[in-house]
Amino acid sequence: MANLNPFTSDEQGKEQANLHDMNEPLIDHSEGQLFLNEAFKIIMEEVLCKGTDVKEKVCEWKEPEELAMLLDLELRAAGEPPQRLLQRVKDVARYSVKTSHPRFFNQQFGGVDYHALAGRFLTEALNTNLFTYEVAPVFVLMEAEVLKGLRQLVGWKEGDGLFCPGGSTSNMYAMNLARYRLFPQVKSQGLWGLPRLAIFTSPESHYSVRKGAAFLGIGTDNIFLADVDDGGRMIPEDLEEKIKLAKSQGAVPFFVNCMAGTTVQGAFDPLARIAEVCEKHKLWMHIDAAWGGSVLFSKQHRHLMNGVDRANSVAWNPHKMLVAGLQCSVLLLQDTTNLLKQCHSANATYLFQQDKFYDVNLDVGDKSVQCSRKVDCLKLWLMWKAVGSIGLEERVDKAFHHVRYLVEQMKKREGFQLLRDPEFVNVCFWFVPPSMRGKEGSADYQDRLAKIAPVIKERMMKQGTMMVGYQPLGNKVNFFRVVVFSPLVSQKDMDFFLDEIQRLGNDL
Repeated sequence: MANLNPFTSDEQGKEQANLHDMNEPLIDHSEGQLFLNEAFKIIMEEVLCKGTDVKEKVCEWKEPEELAMLLDLELRAAGEPPQRLLQRVKDVARYSVKTSHPRFFNQQFGGVDYHALAGRFLTEALNTNLFTYEVAPVFVLMEAEVLKGLRQLVGWKEGDGLFCPGGSTSNMYAMNLARYRLFPQVKSQGLWGLPRLAIFTSPESHYSVRKGAAFLGIGTDNIFLADVDDGGRMIPEDLEEKIKLAKSQGAVPFFVNCMAGTTVQGAFDPLARIAEVCEKHKLWMHIDAAWGGSVLFSKQHRHLMNGVDRANSVAWNPHKMLVAGLQCSVLLLQDTTNLLKQCHSANATYLFQQDKFYDVNLDVGDKSVQCSRKVDCLKLWLMWKAVGSIGLEERVDKAFHHVRYLVEQMKKREGFQLLRDPEFVNVCFWFVPPSMRGKEGSADYQDRLAKIAPVIKERMMKQGTMMVGYQPLGNKVNFFRVVVFSPLVSQKDMDFFLDEIQRLGNDL
């Protein structure tokens, strides 16, 4: 009879000899802690010291093939010794983009707050799941308190909410809740019995509205775009016209998505006027304030969100302007009927037993579509505790101050052409090199101008001096969008930014 054992007797002996003693832990704590200590030293030096030093590069650019080889990404059967692993840690830090660098202007996240970072380290070490009080007692209470504090800034004494994995998810939650409120049978019966539903937003809203409509089965063809003014703000009168249009086509309007800080221009929709339209037509009003919500901390600038308290829901990302660190995103609700739980609960009895020895309302996991949910409240709570609301207000006001300075200096220099004076902390502009100045009337001017920003971006990335994004918008060709909000940024960095754009683009 054939031997079905895949091991020969010699191989079996070797295999058994290689097995770890089952009476001993598989992980050597002393060795692991030593590695962790050394890894933290590398993180402190490479990421938090060099990575925030203006004399260091924002990035050390490598082509993908070269980078893969330098990192030795292949995963093998045998492990590597600690010294080689520490080199891997150093390489990861070295070749990653330093988003905490004062000259990283590329995205709406960046900078570093050390109190929030301590919170991020702590939550990773504790490695718990924010779904029941029994496994996350500290964080269930903490999340409730942080959400309460944010709701009060919106202007709500009561309400609900939860931390979500990003603003896109917050927007999708709001869309799902609005549909459930209108058609609760969708949870059990699905889409087959629903009418055609209509969503309203502006062409400058975040792409997550389109993704949400597709993901939830509403369909991107059922998104109606209300016109915007020259600054990118939704026009309430056209919103009303689009609602009438949808109704005339047999659709059922149910959800309006407004913007408080658009991604590109940083525009704030006129929320109070939009609220009147939503109230008139009984529509769910959602505000995507992922980017601009933090102005609510500032007495000087919170007027940009006048009318926010009339919304049904607000998405807000403290990991952006407040620098809480990725990810830190909230969905805030004015609802007090437990709509979140009604819409999303599945009543899993192995997690949410109703005969527990404590108040089962503290088991918040059934409000979420996730099971595993990271603790994102601690980083914001610790930062807020450290600097207070006054400190966060100063952070917002300082960002506006830097933007005013940048725009003033830009207007004094040749070659910088603003898209328009900024409403928020997004500064959108073209750089026109000397060879193109005075030739705006030429037939190929726009085509040539469109190529300037990509070339300057390539040069700055390969030299590692700074990072800033660019994009087209409607019929406007590629322009730069610099976002200024990191508390590490100084006036000198604003001057460097302008000097560097000129240095990299003057010969084009």
